[in-house]
Amino acid sequence: MCRNITTLRGLEPSATAEEIEAGARQYCRKISGVQKTSVNTEEAFEKAVAIIAAATTELLAELPPRKVPPKTEPPLRRLARK
Repeated sequence: MCRNITTLRGLEPSATAEEIEAGARQYCRKISGVQKTSVNTEEAFEKAVAIIAAATTELLAELPPRKVPPKTEPPLRRLARK
């Protein structure tokens, strides 16, 4: 479903809170169809982003290390290299 969300498990150095939040935000955009929040959608959208980011942080902490690093770099790391 979300082909554009980059794999964060196995990154060196580990995924940052900013990268995890960006992934959570992209996921919420995709499943909700909300690309830009409005007064009516902002509170629910931001709450969902926070919950998903927290769950993702916990998931990444509990999974065993990857044997092979992800094939692609997260967009925030690609931008930082430029």
